[in-house]
Amino acid sequence: MSNTELKIGEVAVRAGVSVDALRYYERMKLLPPALRTSGGFRLFTHEHIERVKFIKQAQELGFSLEEIKGLLATGGADECRKVRNLLRLKLSELDDRLKVMKDFRRLLARQLSACDTELEQHGESACCPVVLGIKSTGSHD
Repeated sequence: MSNTELKIGEVAVRAGVSVDALRYYERMKLLPPALRTSGGFRLFTHEHIERVKFIKQAQELGFSLEEIKGLLATGGADECRKVRNLLRLKLSELDDRLKVMKDFRRLLARQLSACDTELEQHGESACCPVVLGIKSTGSHD
């Protein structure tokens, strides 16, 4: 075994995944098949580690394993179009989530302001406007 060939456990540690995850990625064809020793042990390279790190990063960004497989595929213009369309879709999904988060942030800011105003005006006798708002919307059953 050379310095560039790594056993599955070493790759798992360096890439921050489990050995089972590596085997699964290999079965899913997300990783190229590892070379094997005469005893049947897998031998991986540093490129495998980089690919696993890419897979993990893509998952953290919301890509499914099937989508990642498409990103990893090599090909010409057809593959490039597929990747471009997938990236457009992910950007659109992210924009939608950001809008929802911004709307929610504005709501929280308004509620915080209402609480501040109530506490400034009424001190210890304040009644939380957020709690009162929740109670009043819940009593319309």
